[in-house]
Amino acid sequence: MEATKFTEVGFHGRDVDMIIRDLLDHAIVLTRTRMRARLSAVVAEAVENRILDVLTGENASETTRATFRDLYRQGELDDRTIEVEVPDQRAGAGTPRMSGLDLSGRGEVPLQEVISQVSRVFGGRRMEKRRMKVGECRPLVEDLEFERLLNPETIAKEAIHSVEQDGIVFIDEIDKIVSSSDTRHGADASAEGVQRDLLPIIEGSVVSTKYGNVNTDHILFIASGAFHQCKPADMLAELQGRLPIRVELRALTRDDLFRILTEPEHSMLKQQTALMATEGVALSFSEAAVKQLAAVAHEVNRSVDNIGARRLHTVLERVMEEISFNAPERAAAHKLATGESGPLRVVVDKADIDKAVGDMLIKSDLSKFVL
Repeated sequence: MEATKFTEVGFHGRDVDMIIRDLLDHAIVLTRTRMRARLSAVVAEAVENRILDVLTGENASETTRATFRDLYRQGELDDRTIEVEVPDQRAGAGTPRMSGLDLSGRGEVPLQEVISQVSRVFGGRRMEKRRMKVGECRPLVEDLEFERLLNPETIAKEAIHSVEQDGIVFIDEIDKIVSSSDTRHGADASAEGVQRDLLPIIEGSVVSTKYGNVNTDHILFIASGAFHQCKPADMLAELQGRLPIRVELRALTRDDLFRILTEPEHSMLKQQTALMATEGVALSFSEAAVKQLAAVAHEVNRSVDNIGARRLHTVLERVMEEISFNAPERAAAHKLATGESGPLRVVVDKADIDKAVGDMLIKSDLSKFVL
């Protein structure tokens, strides 16, 4: 999460307690997925037996059920129409609107969750008999079996335990809520107040959620920030003490930028190549061109402003500007001139890089002469 989206208590906006509530929401989803995987074999067998009961009748002989079971597992019965009980899709249509209603008094609860809680209290889910194909009703019957086997209280209890023992919160952009000692003036709802609100959570406190109370004593908090307009020493002294380990990252080198351009599965160069392929252009970069891209990005970072790997986007965009703008016309002209249906091959080399971004380096060289 980013520290910049939280405001001080008493101001309109998200309170820092939402960090723990969001973390618990993720844990609920992960826990439910883990428990569903654990029960998948049991549920598959229950669904199979339930559908076979409808197909053959509960009093059918074992031979008949075995025959239908084999056909079911082979997918031969997926198009057979049967009548099964499934949740009424219209259930809740007449439910009064309760948007924003808080059943627990601990934060806003989504409307669908309120409806599901009310429906569970007043007699469970409404069912209806519908004629459906076996392949269509299987997912609905699976959901019913999972709902019957999965206890919401058990899921919540296990998720809370996971958050308290294994939870990790990464607070990004923390430097944006730190005011420089030179420019500090008055209270700021998005700066020191948020730091003060973060203190008890990082130090260890109990946060109330709609699933229960969460103790933050053993949650790992990691914070990061560029700190280009202020220093870590400008943070509240108490917060510095709660985040004791400080690691300063080194600037990206040319080799690092070269690896970023070439090694990721969906690197920027592969994205540009795929983008140009949609216009009928087979784009490729020579190794010298890729090294020059990395060199230019490193040089501009060093001499102008170090924005890390984001600089590669700006440099590559300058290189691709003319190619991508003229791609449709060049591809059409190539097809008309050669009569071939294949793509137009374009190779970007070192000279193309120098031509496209040379003025960036000139401006950076001249900047040292400007007062």
